[in-house]
Amino acid sequence: MRQHFFRILFLLPLFFACAQEKINDIELQEDPKNYSTELVVSELQIPWGMTWLPDGSMLITEKSGELIHFKDGKKTLVTNVPEVYNRNQGGLLDIEVHPKYEENGWLYITYSSTEGEQKGGHTALIRAKLQNNSLTDIEKLYKGSPNTTKGHHFGSRIEFDNDGYVYFSIGDRGDRDQNPQDITRDGGKIYRLHDDGRIPTDNPFIDKKDAKKAIFSYGHRNPQGMAIHPETGMIWVHEHGPRGGDEINPIKKGVNYGWPVITYGINYSGTSITDQTQKEGMEQPLYYWVPSIAPSGMDFVTSPIYPDWKNGIVAGSLKFQYLELLILEENKIVKRQKLLADIGRVRNVRQGPDGYLYVAVESKGIIKIIPN
Repeated sequence: MRQHFFRILFLLPLFFACAQEKINDIELQEDPKNYSTELVVSELQIPWGMTWLPDGSMLITEKSGELIHFKDGKKTLVTNVPEVYNRNQGGLLDIEVHPKYEENGWLYITYSSTEGEQKGGHTALIRAKLQNNSLTDIEKLYKGSPNTTKGHHFGSRIEFDNDGYVYFSIGDRGDRDQNPQDITRDGGKIYRLHDDGRIPTDNPFIDKKDAKKAIFSYGHRNPQGMAIHPETGMIWVHEHGPRGGDEINPIKKGVNYGWPVITYGINYSGTSITDQTQKEGMEQPLYYWVPSIAPSGMDFVTSPIYPDWKNGIVAGSLKFQYLELLILEENKIVKRQKLLADIGRVRNVRQGPDGYLYVAVESKGIIKIIPN
């Protein structure tokens, strides 16, 4: 009897871990293929970011450092783009237009920058204007530090909220044991700034000694998807876990999202990172994937063009090479649907101003989804 008692005590943590995983394990449904696709922009290698100008033309970032202006079926390289630290996951990353672009002409770009005294690079945010297919009036708004020669986890995505604040992500830069949980260090954070780079006076760590004042939330691993919730206006991200434990997180001011103290993933080698999936003072993910899908790029579907997908989330999978649709009910994931099966490594997905979904696929280009 005593042996059975101790066996039960030993198995309890495993039971609860499995129960938590079971609750979160929503079966992925097969691709309905009730749509067609159109290759809008061809011959792209690693198209990381994309955005639209008021005339309907597109700006597309190639990780290698090229900024492409696609207009009237023609690709033109934009000049005067800052030199990027093109190493492993670093390069020219996200691009976004200011919500009042027609009034002020500001573009926002993240990239891995070598600026600084140390070797290597770190994620930077700039804004600039576009004149005659050249970047002008370039202003540095933020630069992570210190530089490192590690090629991992630069992030990075950019999003504006309804109040005009600009948010951007920086991954933990491959230094998980120091950066994510330390608010005096860059990396493993979501940041919030005024559109001109000033620090908002109500940022959560504005009064903390030595803290990076731009931090809005911390304890992140590598957020590579970011979008604004169409109803609440809250910024949501998804982020890469290690082997297992990719997460979707609505971002709350000053909140610790736990990496690497808590995680549903393990090391790539199969060894344990931590035996904790929950801890007081650390936020649980809204949803997590086990196994990892390696999510990259995300958006909310608000267009009436896709009535069955409306208010769902679309997120690309680098690992399994499809687009995943996650249906929400009362801000909970209730259904998962595979789209664009075997399309290739999906790097980004955005809903365009015309209401259609556009998907950036490595070694292919930008693909438009058209319902049947």
